[in-house]
Amino acid sequence: MVTQLPESFIQQMKELLKDEFEAYIQSFEHERYYGLRVNTNKISVQDFLKISPFDLTPIPWTDNGFYYEGDQKPAKHPYYYAGLYYLQEPSAMLPAQVLPIEENELVLDTCAAPGGKSTELAAKLHNTGLLLSNDISTSRCQGLIKNLELSGSYNAWVCSEDLIDLSNRFTQTFDKILVDAPCSGEGMFRKEPHLINSWIQRDDTYYPPIQKEILSSAIDMLRPGGMTVYSTCTFSVKENEEVIQDALDRHPDIHLVSIPKCPGFSSGINMEECVRLYPHKIHGEGHFVALLQKDGDTPQKRYQNIKISLPESFKEFLNLCTFDFSQGSFIIKNEKAIWSPLQLPEQKKWRLLRSGLICGELKKNHFEPTQALALALKKEQFKNTVDLSVEDTRVIKYLKGETIDIKDLDTKTKGWILICVNGYPLGFGKIDKGIIKNKYAKGWRWQ
Repeated sequence: MVTQLPESFIQQMKELLKDEFEAYIQSFEHERYYGLRVNTNKISVQDFLKISPFDLTPIPWTDNGFYYEGDQKPAKHPYYYAGLYYLQEPSAMLPAQVLPIEENELVLDTCAAPGGKSTELAAKLHNTGLLLSNDISTSRCQGLIKNLELSGSYNAWVCSEDLIDLSNRFTQTFDKILVDAPCSGEGMFRKEPHLINSWIQRDDTYYPPIQKEILSSAIDMLRPGGMTVYSTCTFSVKENEEVIQDALDRHPDIHLVSIPKCPGFSSGINMEECVRLYPHKIHGEGHFVALLQKDGDTPQKRYQNIKISLPESFKEFLNLCTFDFSQGSFIIKNEKAIWSPLQLPEQKKWRLLRSGLICGELKKNHFEPTQALALALKKEQFKNTVDLSVEDTRVIKYLKGETIDIKDLDTKTKGWILICVNGYPLGFGKIDKGIIKNKYAKGWRWQ
């Protein structure tokens, strides 16, 4: 592996790590580590550990993260399709962990796709307040939306905007902001060797100007008293401490906040408050994390919810739900019924891709609920349910989009039904005489 690393990168790492360099190089001979983060929006860590089929070991720097063995396949398990956990590289769990989210806050994830950090921010909000997840790539936002929906996050909005433009719309708005900036990816060389070729084309001199503008724009959107995390998966001082110093120089009203250090953590270069993670010192890949706070204090901004009349077909469906939709408001857009706990001010000409929970589509004389609604509900929040054991072969049949027969369990229910596995919703179907017509979303199906 050493011969595959660019010589200029090797020299940089020798200067950075000094007598730790050999240990770093030896880390390339070790297998990567695999991480699973419990989705506390749906299940507590304690309850998940009672039903987990995997061999799990706690990750020291997270409340809800665990290592699992590489030969296990948690992405091919019904609990994954129920959104009970998210698969994430262990060191990448740190940025969202150190950002102190409180309920009812307005939170921004600036470079959010594919959603690993956004799903955790939403869970820390406990589906209160509002999370705005942004990524400049509209195509990558599709995966972001799916992961947020899979996690059952109904307080999340998704947009695809340049950060400078977004900062002009939302000056001093957000209580907390996460900036996981695009970077040269040096910390991922062991996990994703193809990034070495990317580094040769775009080394650690390419990204700093972009990172500085992203972080500066994020600080502009932070209200006085608010906090932002800046993180990368690279080791370069140019992309880390120099970016932070640029922000401190540009914005004299912000200051660094110390991050508690776990065993194996290193301090930032001449920035004791920051944290560096190296693969030869922790069980994970590489990361840099800094926590910043803006001076002063202002009340949290709040926005008025709106009231509209709902179509009869939708109201009829809502009679099957006990979810408390009164704690937010609906909008009808492009024949879709969308609900959100909070509404941001109306914006003109911006790429807003999701504005809360898309409950379903209004068709001619009926309402068709979405996969997102099914995943946002708890079993007890829908009138008609069928709860299958995780060992029941019908669970996989349902996830594959097949019709399932539950005559042994139910022959009287008719209409919409919520299919669950061990008490956790998977999706909707339509039942008649014990036969469930599958309504599981095509793009989500078990392959």
